[in-house]
Amino acid sequence: MADWRSEEFYKERRDELEKRVGPRRFKHSLGVSETAEALACVYGADKTAARVAGLLHDWDKGYDDPGILARADKLGMELDAELSAMPRVLHGLTAAVALGRAFPELPPEVLAAVERHTLGAVDMSDLDMIVYIADALEPGRKGKMVQKLREKVGELELRDLFLEVYAYWVQLIMERRHPMYSKTTEIWNSYMPEQEVYRAEANPDPVPYGRP
Repeated sequence: MADWRSEEFYKERRDELEKRVGPRRFKHSLGVSETAEALACVYGADKTAARVAGLLHDWDKGYDDPGILARADKLGMELDAELSAMPRVLHGLTAAVALGRAFPELPPEVLAAVERHTLGAVDMSDLDMIVYIADALEPGRKGKMVQKLREKVGELELRDLFLEVYAYWVQLIMERRHPMYSKTTEIWNSYMPEQEVYRAEANPDPVPYGRP
């Protein structure tokens, strides 16, 4: 079994990826790989795992909508009606399954980061968050908000930076009038601090009724 941490493994997957996706997507994937590795250095995560997961995150991005649905079916994946209606978010899910079968040496944490880079999850690991963030902040991404987020690397805790990026993507989805994944609120709320239960006191409002 090949060593997934080796430079040889990385180069072979990189060369294979170049044939699977277009030039822009390939350049993006290299950018995510490099950014994920840099983020791992900042936040004390596994640099090699971040680099490999970043490279592989868009492994199935070359499929069009009918193609990715056929890919999921061929892999034996059972999709609910909602996900079937949102084929553009499926490439992470299908890639994780396909990569796990093609390269059993890849550890579960790398496959999970690939799977979760589109929709997120309620229990994101540090590696999951790093790849998710890197996908948004790699050098090819442009815009004032992206640059502001880049400036927060190292200033914010990893979890807080992830939430900033998650909120940014949600805002983009709303601005572009794209369908919203139904579990988005559940994912967001899972990272919020527990709220104190509000209990009204008797006559809490000191202002008397009527005019003086």
